[in-house]
Amino acid sequence: MVSFPIVYQRVVLHWRAIILLLILALATFLIVYPDRGSPDFLVVFDLFVIALLLIFIASQFFWIGRILDLGERFIPGKPRRAWLAIIAGLVYLFFFAYSFPSIESSSAHIFRAGDYRLHSVLIEAAFWWWFVGSQVAFLLVIAFGTADRAARATAWVYGKAREAMQDHGAAVKLGAIALDPPSSARRHFLEQTAVLISATGFAATGYGLLYGRQNVEVVRQRIRLARLPKAFEGFRIAQLSDVHIGPFTTADYIRHCVTITNGLNPDLVVLTGDYICWDPEAEGEAVRALAGLRAPHGVFGCLGNHEQEGEIEESITRLFAAQGIRILRQERAAIRLSGETLNLIGIDEPRGEEWEHDVYRRLQQVKGLVMPGKVNILLLHYPAVFDYVAELGIAIDLTLAGHTHGGQLSLDFVHRGLDLGRLVTHYVSGSYEKGGRQLYVNRGIGTTGFPIRLGARPEITMLELSRT
Repeated sequence: MVSFPIVYQRVVLHWRAIILLLILALATFLIVYPDRGSPDFLVVFDLFVIALLLIFIASQFFWIGRILDLGERFIPGKPRRAWLAIIAGLVYLFFFAYSFPSIESSSAHIFRAGDYRLHSVLIEAAFWWWFVGSQVAFLLVIAFGTADRAARATAWVYGKAREAMQDHGAAVKLGAIALDPPSSARRHFLEQTAVLISATGFAATGYGLLYGRQNVEVVRQRIRLARLPKAFEGFRIAQLSDVHIGPFTTADYIRHCVTITNGLNPDLVVLTGDYICWDPEAEGEAVRALAGLRAPHGVFGCLGNHEQEGEIEESITRLFAAQGIRILRQERAAIRLSGETLNLIGIDEPRGEEWEHDVYRRLQQVKGLVMPGKVNILLLHYPAVFDYVAELGIAIDLTLAGHTHGGQLSLDFVHRGLDLGRLVTHYVSGSYEKGGRQLYVNRGIGTTGFPIRLGARPEITMLELSRT
């Protein structure tokens, strides 16, 4: 029987390999995990969360250890490592405790009054920068270390191959060179490279915090609808989603997005939910910030899970109506042009307690709102509902959704779907097609959880309808 001390020693010795395997498991999960509705999903998701937690803990120990190394090296008088560890721990606990309300809201969806004081925003921003940056940098260091070991292993294999082809003496010499530990110069180079790589992770996270989260992108997308009336050829719909007004998504920023949207001269504007972050009392400010939207055929919207969970569905609908913005709640609106009609339908976010049952209930209502022979466009918040639309065979030509924020952290340029949005749905951003029906998922203009965007810029979508 293997004793606990032996297991502990082996874990400590091979922790890098263990973390690498966890990372590979996470990447595999993000790319090919089973459908959300499958019985295996919850088990796989729980394992994913455990692996993610272990990576987080490992990254914190790793970087706090590096900070202690720097302290011992640069602080005069060679302070004891134990005292440095206590100081670092207290600083860490201070930032964690100060940011805990935001962490709790993000993880447990607890709604409370927002703290807009400058020092609170700065401390929370610093915490999230460290929280995300330390993990990004840690993964980069692990990747670099893995690449270095793979290169050394390749050199060793090459040496062995040469050994089989050359005389024994030369092969032994070559094999010895390949197996020698790194020289001091090479070791110094690797250390400097590791420092540069880790700095890149923290710098990229800082970019995502200070600039990336408000670096709005206008995405132009042509939507081909075979049944589109000739009068609506070239009809342009602007979509905004996931506003999430709060300390990191201010009213001024939202009004900036409104100005950009109006400058695109859309024929119609649609909003696909989540206007508040965690503060229900911010609903009035969110509505006022969006009230400047203008389009010849009006501004329409639906509600998201933050309105539902914040219990402001009725009140924010009234506030929007007072500003001339119509929220569609299990209802439709006819968009008419030159005697032709588009049918615009909107539904609320399904309730979380019996989510799937509520999805079917709401989609039965949608069936009664569909106009046969017309192009039907559905506004909803959570894009996973699109699967049920296709499953039930509802004659919806185009569904517009949001919710995912594009994952906020995304490597879509490496592989589409390699982002945090895959934790909740395989419809993360952009256009999709299923059963002759189309879906477009907007990345939103705000953030929740960590106020950082990397590889998933905030988005204003300009959809142009076409028959061909």
